[in-house]
Amino acid sequence: MFAFVVIVLICVIVLRGGLYVVPQQHCAAIERLGRFSGIANAGLHFKIPGIDKVRIISMMTQDERMTFDAKTKDNVTIELDVSIQFRVDGSPAADITQSGVYRCIYTLTDPVGQMKDYFADALRSEIPARSLEDVFIEKEAIASSIDHSVADKMLAYGYTVVATLITAIRLPKEVQESMNRIVASKNNLESATNDANAARQKTVIAAQAEAEAMRARGEGIARQRTAIAEGIKESLDTIRDSGVTSDEANSLFMFSQWTEMMVDISKNDASTIVLPSDYDRDVFAQMLTAQKASEHEKG
Repeated sequence: MFAFVVIVLICVIVLRGGLYVVPQQHCAAIERLGRFSGIANAGLHFKIPGIDKVRIISMMTQDERMTFDAKTKDNVTIELDVSIQFRVDGSPAADITQSGVYRCIYTLTDPVGQMKDYFADALRSEIPARSLEDVFIEKEAIASSIDHSVADKMLAYGYTVVATLITAIRLPKEVQESMNRIVASKNNLESATNDANAARQKTVIAAQAEAEAMRARGEGIARQRTAIAEGIKESLDTIRDSGVTSDEANSLFMFSQWTEMMVDISKNDASTIVLPSDYDRDVFAQMLTAQKASEHEKG
């Protein structure tokens, strides 16, 4: 009975120390007496306690954020925040020692540090060939270029670079302030240009309107003078047809005009009227002419 209990205890201890679980999206590298033995996928497995050692490897995509500094073609030092997404290469291999899991464990002690060095080298080859403005414009092209450059190198260590993103570009404070001033100056220039164009257009429109108004006034005055001239001609013709002489007709017409003027003046609030010194004689002569013209008309 005692022997049975001992055997049961030994089995429990062995099972407890020998059973292990590999989570989903992970794998396990098995080392037996310090030597690589094989790879176990997700699920329940058994190892020999004290002899086998299990190293769990995540196959999920990891995200690493790094910051790099570089100098542009126009001699501006900038900082770039880069987000690198990578994972262990899970592609099947005929030789297990050529698999991504094997290489990621046994070829690099610090894969993230090595990756950072590669990216720094690639960025410092790309950035100096571009001006500051080009770096902003071609940010995606730069990220794609360094992604391909580093991906080929990291694959040899068992890692696949999924994506590389340049998430931020930071400038020195004095450069940022200078760029802000340039942008502000450009905006002010555009605003001033727009205001000047608007003012010029307004002036042109006003001048065109004034010219049109003057033309209309001129046409009105011309038509008015034509009408007056025609009226005067008709009046003189009518007076002449009555039998008076031309001088008498002119005197009568002038007297009529003068009478109408005096009537218009009397309608206003004028308190003083200045008359010529020979007013009485001229008026009398014109009245006689008017009377004579009237007699001719009756005769």
